Amino acid sequence: MKKIIIVFLTICTCACLLCACSIGESKTEKLRDLDFTVVSDDRLPEELKAILEEKKQNEFKITFQDDKYLYICMGYGQQQTGGYSVSVKELYLTENAIYVDTDLLGPSASETIAKTPSYPYIVIKIEYLDKTVVFQ
Repeated sequence: MKKIIIVFLTICTCACLLCACSIGESKTEKLRDLDFTVVSDDRLPEELKAILEEKKQNEFKITFQDDKYLYICMGYGQQQTGGYSVSVKELYLTENAIYVDTDLLGPSASETIAKTPSYPYIVIKIEYLDKTVVFQ
């Protein structure tokens, strides 16, 4: 009898857990792509410039906001040579977050590259939205 009760309780627990996972709809469905601008160093707010200078040695993912804009920043840390760049693969809005995905692109084989270390990063500027940013 004890074994039957234990099996029954185990089945009920599993059923409850599985049902709870499917109750809510997924809130990661893309609503729309976001318009953005990649900002060059000379157009960055001074405070953000200082933060990036401090963090550029290592990989980083940060956001920064001012009165009108949200800045999404991703850095790939120190690379052994120059010639690297960062591209935006995706930037989109969901019901409760902004999703961003970038790629580090290495120097092409035909490119003459500097032998000094580089610190590739990207700063994306979008209209201010009161949403969490999810880095992919």
